Amino acid sequence: MNRTASIPVATRDIRRLFVANRGEIAVRVIRACRTLGIESVVGVSEADIDTLAARMADDVVVLGPPLASESYLRADKIVEAALRTGCDAVHPGYGFLSERSSFVRACVEAGLVFVGPSAEAIDAMGDKITAVSLAEKAGVPRVPGSGALTDAAHARRVGAQIGYPVLIKATAGGGGRGMRIVRDESELEALMSSAANEAQSAFGDATLYMEKFIEHARHIEIQVMADSHGNVVYLGERECSTQRRHQKLIEEAPSPVVDAAMRHAMGECAVSLTRNAQYCGAGTIEFVVDQRDNRYFFLEMNTRIQVEHPVTEMVTGFDLVAEQIRVAAGLPMSFTQADVKLQGHAIECRINAEDPERNFLPRPGLISLWEIPSGDGIRVDSHCYSGYTVPPYYDSLLGKLIVHAATREQAIERMRLALAGLRVEGPTTTALFHESVLAHEDFLNGNVTTRWVEETFLPQRKAAQKAAKDAAKQSATNGQAAEVKQ
Repeated sequence: MNRTASIPVATRDIRRLFVANRGEIAVRVIRACRTLGIESVVGVSEADIDTLAARMADDVVVLGPPLASESYLRADKIVEAALRTGCDAVHPGYGFLSERSSFVRACVEAGLVFVGPSAEAIDAMGDKITAVSLAEKAGVPRVPGSGALTDAAHARRVGAQIGYPVLIKATAGGGGRGMRIVRDESELEALMSSAANEAQSAFGDATLYMEKFIEHARHIEIQVMADSHGNVVYLGERECSTQRRHQKLIEEAPSPVVDAAMRHAMGECAVSLTRNAQYCGAGTIEFVVDQRDNRYFFLEMNTRIQVEHPVTEMVTGFDLVAEQIRVAAGLPMSFTQADVKLQGHAIECRINAEDPERNFLPRPGLISLWEIPSGDGIRVDSHCYSGYTVPPYYDSLLGKLIVHAATREQAIERMRLALAGLRVEGPTTTALFHESVLAHEDFLNGNVTTRWVEETFLPQRKAAQKAAKDAAKQSATNGQAAEVKQ
C-alpha cells in the first residue's frame, strides 16, 4: 500500500520538478511526481532523447552531447534548464551530481529546492574521515583504523598497530575505487601508490586512510529518513552482501542474519549519526558486519536515494521518493518510527546489459524484445522497452526486478519464476546469472559474504561449466568411436 499517496501532498511549494538524471531512476522520480500531483521536466543527453523518461515527463530539455561530462555532469546546464522551464525543485536521483555539494549550492543559490540533504551534510558525510569522526561522536562503532594517512611510514605504524590484513581506502571513494587489500607490510607502499593514483583520477583527491580488513564480512545497510522538523526514522535494513568487485548484484530486506534486537541497535545507531550530521532527507548508513560474531561497524553514509530502495518500500509500504520530495518541501514526514512495520520479505535483482560469461563485459545495443513478468508481489523498475537502444556511454543497468512474499523462501521462489518470465532479446543480460545464484545452497541458507561471488560462486560455476564441456566432448568422442567400430 502506498501510504504516502493518501496524505496531503506538497503542491504548495513544489509544483514542477526537474529530474537531473536518466534511466530507471528518472522514471521512478517521474512516477513519484505523478503520485504527488507535481509536473516533471527531465533533462536528457542527445543519446537519451527517446528514453521512457523523456516520453513520460511533462517536458524534456536536451542538456548536451552523449558524454556525461557534457550533459548529466554539467551543473550549470541543469540549473539553467530548470529555471528556464519554470521548475521549483531539482531531484538528482543517484550517481552523477547527486552527492556533489557544489551542485546543491548552485541549486539553492538559484532559488531551486534541492531534493536531498544540505551541502554541509553532504560535505560532512562524503569525506570518509569526517564521517567516521561523526560516527564516533554519535556512539556508532567503527572498524579499527586511522585518520588520513600522511605517508608510507605513517601507514606502516598504523598497520602494525591494528594488524594485517588491512584495507587502504580513498577518503572521497566509492564503488571500490581507490581501495586495496594489503595482506602484508611488504605490499603496503606499492598498493598505497596504486590506490592514491586511482583515487586522484576518479575523485580528484588522492587522500587515503586505513582500516582493519574484515575477512568474513557482510554488507548491511540501514535506510533512514529525516525532515526539517527534527524527526528521524529508520526503516529496517537491507542485505547487500551479494556483490562483485564492490558492486551490488542482489539486495534483500530484511537480512537473513539480523534479528529484532540487532535491527533495533543498528537502527538507533543510524538515527544517532543522522541527527549528529544535521541531516534532512533520505539516506543510507552502511555497516560492515563480521559474519563470525555479527559485530557491526560503521562503513559510510550515502547521502541520496539508493538503487536498492525498492526492497525497503516493499516491506514497509512507504514511497521513499515521494517522501523525499515532501520533506524537501519543508513538510514533516508522513510517518513515525512506530508506523514502521516490516512485513514479509523482498528481493531485488539488478538486470544489467552485461555478459557474465565474458567477465561481465557490457553489452549495449538494440533491445528487439522487452517483456517483463507481472503478477502478485512482482515489480519492475526500468526505462527499457521493445525497440529501445541501450547506449554505450552510461551504466549498464537495464532495470531492477523486485519481488515480495510472506517469507524469504517464498520470495526466492517468486524471484526465480519472475526471472524465468523476463524476456530480453538483443543485449545479453545478467538474468540467468541471478537464477544460478538464487539456486545455490549458500544463498538459500543466507550464508553469503561480500567476497562469496568472487571466491566461491564464480570458481564453482566455472568448474561446473568446464566439467560439463569436457563430458560433452568425451561423449562426442565415444560416439565417433562407436560409429567407427560398427
